[in-house]
Amino acid sequence: MQTQNWRDRRAANPGMKGLRRAIQYLGRYRRQAILPYLFLIVATLSQLAVPRMVRNVIDAVADGVLAKTVLENLDKIPSVAMSAALPKILEFLNFPGDWTKDQLVAELTTRQNNAPNALLQAGIAIVAFAALRGVFAFLQAYWAERNSQSVAYDLRNDLFAKIQRLSFSYHDRNQTGQLMIRATDDVEKVRLFIGQGLLQVVGAFVLIVGTLIILFSTNVQLAFVVLPILPVGLALFMVFGSLSQPMFVKVQAKISILNTLLQENLAGIKVIKAFTREKEQQAKFRVAADNVMNQGIALSRLFMFLFPLMFLIANLGQAAVLYFGGRQIIGGTLTLGEWQEFSLYLVYLFMPIAQFGIIITQLGQAAASAGRVFEILDAKSDVTDKPGAQLLPSVRGNVKFDNVTFRYFGGGDPVLRNVTFEATSGQTVALLGATGSGKTTIINLLPRFYDPTEGRITIDGHDVRDVTLDSLRSQIGIVLQETTLFSGAIRDNIAFGKPEATDDEVIAAAKAAAAHDFIMSFPQGYDTPVGERGATLSGGQKQRVAIARALLLDPRILILDDSTSSVDVATEAQIQKALDTLMKGRTSFVIAQRISTVMNAGQILVLDKGAIVASGKHADLMEDSAIYAEIYNSQLVGGTHTEISNLKLQTSKLEV
Repeated sequence: MQTQNWRDRRAANPGMKGLRRAIQYLGRYRRQAILPYLFLIVATLSQLAVPRMVRNVIDAVADGVLAKTVLENLDKIPSVAMSAALPKILEFLNFPGDWTKDQLVAELTTRQNNAPNALLQAGIAIVAFAALRGVFAFLQAYWAERNSQSVAYDLRNDLFAKIQRLSFSYHDRNQTGQLMIRATDDVEKVRLFIGQGLLQVVGAFVLIVGTLIILFSTNVQLAFVVLPILPVGLALFMVFGSLSQPMFVKVQAKISILNTLLQENLAGIKVIKAFTREKEQQAKFRVAADNVMNQGIALSRLFMFLFPLMFLIANLGQAAVLYFGGRQIIGGTLTLGEWQEFSLYLVYLFMPIAQFGIIITQLGQAAASAGRVFEILDAKSDVTDKPGAQLLPSVRGNVKFDNVTFRYFGGGDPVLRNVTFEATSGQTVALLGATGSGKTTIINLLPRFYDPTEGRITIDGHDVRDVTLDSLRSQIGIVLQETTLFSGAIRDNIAFGKPEATDDEVIAAAKAAAAHDFIMSFPQGYDTPVGERGATLSGGQKQRVAIARALLLDPRILILDDSTSSVDVATEAQIQKALDTLMKGRTSFVIAQRISTVMNAGQILVLDKGAIVASGKHADLMEDSAIYAEIYNSQLVGGTHTEISNLKLQTSKLEV
């Protein structure tokens, strides 16, 4: 029953399952993936040959010294005593008992003369095997590192591609910092295990098996003395491995929290400084750093207990070999060279066991990280191409919302309730309402950033869920309320959706968005770097670059999410005049806080608490919708009235 429970826990362990899947990435590089293991075998065999050479050196020296000593003392034995002493000498030297004195002298002389040659040969062999091991160890390390880097390359690319494909709802539920650390730190820990830990596991297995074979072929009795230590050491590491892996998961989770906090602070550094919250943010970061440190110390405490315990077991084995080996030397059944050889092989036996501490550390980290990596790779996107999805043909721009209801994450109160409306080709639809009324949700549903919980959305009669995402979004131009620019030149940002665009096309789009003049005021013109997140541009400038980016695509459907919110009245007049021209022939959805920008829309939808409470043109709504009239009248008070007057004045100047 306990065995079954252990198997169930192991099968349910997402970390080990993820690590096995990461190792399977080596299958993409089958030929080169096997190379480090072949080199490892050659290097290990070269290492295993050295103790035998050391034994030959010691035995050659011992035989030479013994032969010289016996020869020097042989002549001192009187002739009358030789007959009685010779059998004892032959027995001591393990020579045949029927040898004569002349045969004994000849053998001893040969051994004495051969000792220097044997010493030289053994020394050369040791150097040769060491050089061979060095060469193949280098090749092993090089190809292992190359393989691990290849796996990390594939994992990071797969992660990035998956993150790009995941729907908005997934990103709503997951913090940016945690996604970043999984693509960097977690992948690196998996890479280290594949490049080092996995090779060490195989190397340890080959070394242990090879050493045991040599030990049993050398001295069976001494081999049985040390044999019980192996299962004890392996069982100990299995226990520590099961204890350490959950701790490694906690370490990675706490590092993710720390990384998320760091990322948020760097992104919002201006806000932090503006509100003088540096000390509070430092305190939050210190708490997160303390959590990481405390979890790391707890993990280190576990391993600080493991390593001394393993060295104790190894020393007990060494002590047993010293005792039983010493008794065999005294009994004459073991030479000094054989004993030294056995001692060196014993080091080879304990060394892999000691390495298991490092291996378990890497294994625990890699398993925890692999589980987190494949958690993303296995994530299901809420918005995907359905099987057999068709390409959306070039559209005229007839858009229809048919009884659409939407809830975020599939639960909670609806954000939209039974929304139904139709926008004809070329019509401008303005969305008006208080914050949280559902305006942004409507424009997010159209390009399928989310899918409706109920109802359907069609473009020219095609359900947006029946066509491919790429073909749908390629015909929709979007300028979001939160302007996002990427590091690079202004030209690159305008041509972001159409990298093959010519300079003339980029300039035309910039002029249409009233961006050309300020771009040319920079010394580098369209080659001016925008900085991280467009930091070198003002809010209005960034907004106009974003509008140019959308216009360059020449979309049939245009979405403007409060796209003039970051500009002054004069600039708004310039943009609005350009947009009025560009919207002709396109179905346009416009969200604006200022009612003056939507008064001329072909259809105005007034939303309240996720429902359309009124729709129609400005004049009709002023008569039929109390909410619209209230919004209109509230914006004609004080500064807003002046703003509209200024807007009309600027517009008239532009027309002149």
